[in-house]
Amino acid sequence: MTIFAMPVFDATVIYEGNELFKGQGAARGWAEKLAREIETPVTVEKIGTGWALCAQLDGVACRWGILGQRLKRLD
Repeated sequence: MTIFAMPVFDATVIYEGNELFKGQGAARGWAEKLAREIETPVTVEKIGTGWALCAQLDGVACRWGILGQRLKRLD
């Protein structure tokens, strides 16, 4: 099963219209799962009051947050 179909049951915050992970620890846990899925390193980044997942995919900087309890690419 792909990580993008797994529900995100961690606490979230809304910042500038984006739903983000509330805690750095939860974001790091999902970053590890996402890294295995996309086979590239994933880090976490503080954005306002929340945390997003960040990686380089095909030379493009990407960030993920949450939408409807699923991971969603922000940019």
